[in-house]
Amino acid sequence: MTLALVLAPLSARAGMADRVGATFALMSKDFVEAFKPIEGLVVSIEGVEIFLDVSEQTGAQVGQEYTIFRKGETFVHPMTGRSLGRYEQVLGYAQIARLYPNFAAATFIPAEDAPRPRAGDGVRITRARIRVAIAPALDMTTGRPDLRRVPFLIAAALEGSKRFLATDPLSVSDRFASGSIRVEEMLARPERAVWAARSLDVSGWVVPMVLERRGVTYLDVTYISAITGHALFSRRLPLVTTNAAEEQRFPWEPRPED
Repeated sequence: MTLALVLAPLSARAGMADRVGATFALMSKDFVEAFKPIEGLVVSIEGVEIFLDVSEQTGAQVGQEYTIFRKGETFVHPMTGRSLGRYEQVLGYAQIARLYPNFAAATFIPAEDAPRPRAGDGVRITRARIRVAIAPALDMTTGRPDLRRVPFLIAAALEGSKRFLATDPLSVSDRFASGSIRVEEMLARPERAVWAARSLDVSGWVVPMVLERRGVTYLDVTYISAITGHALFSRRLPLVTTNAAEEQRFPWEPRPED
């Protein structure tokens, strides 16, 4: 009887990671939608604001981050002379702040030593897979759940979408374990998030947090830009029930009691 009483809370704490993983699976489609490949043009730029010809109808969302680029000369195959494409220069980045029926207003972040954008320059969310790093889960509850597997579960869901490429969660967690950076800094100090992302060569951070509000436990996940360190968007859902977590478990995952 005593052994059963000891194991019960341990199993519950271990099973929380499964519930978090199943909950993120439900919100992962929002991340995919936010990073759909989109291409457009610069309409104009006024101070730190840049206006793009993308809209909600073309998939634009507040919080998206676009690369601003200028096409250069064509480059050709040295033997056949066939055109292989055009050189491109990255001018900076645009983070969508407001959407209008036919265009979007964004905050412009210039690239170092790059010329200022002008009307007709290109904008895009790349078709290539987005490289991200997943921070260790920040526990804001009183139950002390074992959340060490959460980054691996989130990485599996993002990789499975074929839209993201997740950096090895073990190498990421090692950086936090060394004390060089804390998860809380990712959310409060943009310059630290940028610094840490640069060393990992990623486009952004996915920061999961488990918290309690009025007796309900939630998963809150924030995407942080590697360019500015600012949160671009976040999603929050109540944790799914234990039974639902069982139904949505990945085939390779152990059961909560394991």
